Amino acid sequence: MRTTLTLDPDVARLIDEEAHRLRKPVRHVVNEALRRGLSSARTTAAKRYRVKPHEARLRPGLDRARLNALADELEDTVVLGRAPAPGRR
Repeated sequence: MRTTLTLDPDVARLIDEEAHRLRKPVRHVVNEALRRGLSSARTTAAKRYRVKPHEARLRPGLDRARLNALADELEDTVVLGRAPAPGRR
């Protein structure tokens, strides 16, 4: 099929460079790029992402009930731009 396309200058340059590098005609480079792009668009859309759960545990010394307070302290440290006091978590 013969058709006319208007390419952005940067795309045209990339196609010309690839054709020169591969020593193949521009039409071959364009056809292969379109094939790869269109076939990968179909396969990536069909793949589903699955989360693999794992068991997580807190490190010794961390209190689950105090995690929100720790997050607040860390946020305060960042907002105020100061380092935590020595010996304090």
